[in-house]
Amino acid sequence: MTTTPAAGLSAENVSKRFGAVHALQDVTLHFPPGQVTALMGENGAGKSTLLRILTGDHRPTQGQVLLDGTPLSLASPIDARRAGIRIIPQEPEIIPHVSVAENVYAGSLPRRAGRRLDRAELRRRITADLARLGFAKVLDPDLPGSRLTAAQRQLVEILRAFTGGTPPRAIAFDEPTSSLSEHETEALFTLIGRLRDQGVAVVYVSHRMKEIFRLADRIAVLRDGRVAGVVEASATTEAEVVRLMVGRDLAGLFARQEVATEHVVLDVKGLTTDDVRDVTLQVRAGEVVALAGLIGAGRSELALALAGDTPIRSGTVTLDGRRLDLRSPRDAIAAGIGLAPEERKAQALFLHRTVRDNTALVSLRRLRRRRFVSKSRERALAQEFADRLRVRAPSVETEVHALSGGNQQKVVLARWLARRPALLILDEPTRGVDIGAKAEIYQIIADLAREGVAVLVVSSELPEVLGLADRVLVLQNGRITGELGRSEASEEAILALAMADDLTAAPQGGAGTDTPTTATGAAR
Repeated sequence: MTTTPAAGLSAENVSKRFGAVHALQDVTLHFPPGQVTALMGENGAGKSTLLRILTGDHRPTQGQVLLDGTPLSLASPIDARRAGIRIIPQEPEIIPHVSVAENVYAGSLPRRAGRRLDRAELRRRITADLARLGFAKVLDPDLPGSRLTAAQRQLVEILRAFTGGTPPRAIAFDEPTSSLSEHETEALFTLIGRLRDQGVAVVYVSHRMKEIFRLADRIAVLRDGRVAGVVEASATTEAEVVRLMVGRDLAGLFARQEVATEHVVLDVKGLTTDDVRDVTLQVRAGEVVALAGLIGAGRSELALALAGDTPIRSGTVTLDGRRLDLRSPRDAIAAGIGLAPEERKAQALFLHRTVRDNTALVSLRRLRRRRFVSKSRERALAQEFADRLRVRAPSVETEVHALSGGNQQKVVLARWLARRPALLILDEPTRGVDIGAKAEIYQIIADLAREGVAVLVVSSELPEVLGLADRVLVLQNGRITGELGRSEASEEAILALAMADDLTAAPQGGAGTDTPTTATGAAR
């Protein structure tokens, strides 16, 4: 019998079955007070299931949850909240038609006599809590839920966890920085440090190694629903954590050859929208070009404009020598441009449709027999690319919502590979994806380049940018502030261009420029 330490949050001999599937098998983990325990593992390893058990969303098939050595009976998340256990979910739940303040205190809004909302008291509370938690400068309490960005929705969930009711004694963060800016991330890390100092048990789920080694005291790794190991963060390495997660080394994560040709696939001159200004760039066949910059720099906005989703005010877009008139995504798709957007669940996937439906979506015309789409052709197409990309699903008739994040992203990629685009734009292609799936996606990108596809990648992870890109274009305030070749690109050089204060001092580094702008010159 395992003896569980008295203090903190614990899972003792926890197993969870969904029919014949063993999501968790005999998991015993302890999350001590005053420490940050990173919970790591590939998608499908059991992390989310364990979090849901710890926070009352699932009941274990066997085993128990304890707080300070006392077994808990958690029939719902409300029970967990009353016990002082909180979770910041990866997918925030927001009420679209009410303000940030009303979203934060939903269920406990201050009322006057007659049950009317006490707006003065609501204003006092939200102002005090925003200041206390360090988010006063990044979140407008009057903004309606429907207008919140992904980062702002995440902040609302964080505020909910720290307002009203029993003070948190244990709190779990599930990929909390996946949509946050650098400033918002720093505010969150400061908050987590305060929680640790106050004796709160913190569970931190992330695929970002840099964050893990900055924040965590201990790292607990799940693999295939079992505990693969628990190590002290200060006494281990990234390579060892990866081995625990996937059971093997991932040497050569970014191994790829330079295969770019002289053939210009994408030629953009002076492109201006409401969010980007005077952008000039080129992408050649077989080339991977990365768009780097801080959140809000205009990277995703540029991607959406090239995909026909944002009106272009001026400038030209030419693909394979043909000038395009991009008035809608339909125009971009017909021209040979594909986009895997930043928010795959909200912007790319039909979650309650099958892998087959999602893969065939933009290839239906060539799957027709007379006037009707051939289901057998759809199925064959989906199976071909599911096999090629190693999509882990019971079948192509499985609904996409049942897949892990990495496999959902592969379905998005399968859609565009089936379409055979001349240009593929990938916006945050590995966000929320585990290290094993990342390696597979990087190989897919390398294969696409080798096949002559021009690839434009938007990424907030600088190691990813440096590992993938033949060239890096850096944006700030909607403008390209510089270009870095593979040999001169570094995290320091990219950040110098991304944070350059005087844009007029940074010459425009278009793709056709013979002498790339250096970080020193741009930041001067």
